[in-house]
Amino acid sequence: MILPVTDTLTIAERSRLMAKIKGKNTGPERAVRSLLHRAGYRFRIHIRGLPGTPDVVLPKYRTVVFVHGCFWHRHRGCKVATMPHSHVRFWKEKFRRNVANDVRHRRKLRRLGWRVVVVWSCQLKRPDRVLAKLEKALRPRSVRYARTQTPLAIAAEARPVYGK
Repeated sequence: MILPVTDTLTIAERSRLMAKIKGKNTGPERAVRSLLHRAGYRFRIHIRGLPGTPDVVLPKYRTVVFVHGCFWHRHRGCKVATMPHSHVRFWKEKFRRNVANDVRHRRKLRRLGWRVVVVWSCQLKRPDRVLAKLEKALRPRSVRYARTQTPLAIAAEARPVYGK
């Protein structure tokens, strides 16, 4: 059984520390950008005009990449996505809002015609796999046409007879 650890900091000190946690240009973000740059991809970062301000935007491929921290965005099955023992109600609501925002932003981007790729910070332990995942998402997609069940009726005139 794991016993809850009491916080050794005051509420004000803890608040000050939490406020220092960056939302942009984090280590995992820089690692993903480095992978893409070394592979020869050109991109933009943090475009505010797009829903959710994606971390990496590849306009040529109409693809956006979100680099999510496992703790903050609740990566299922990840050992980093733990629940703090103090202020549990606050944290549950905070995480619920984060996940709901992520879903809403991805949905809006897809409706606008963007491909969305999510890279979790724990996946960066295997950069080769992350690059493969990104390159797979950046491949051109083939267009699939629906096959009709019955042959289409021909609505044309009879063939002209030439040479008579």
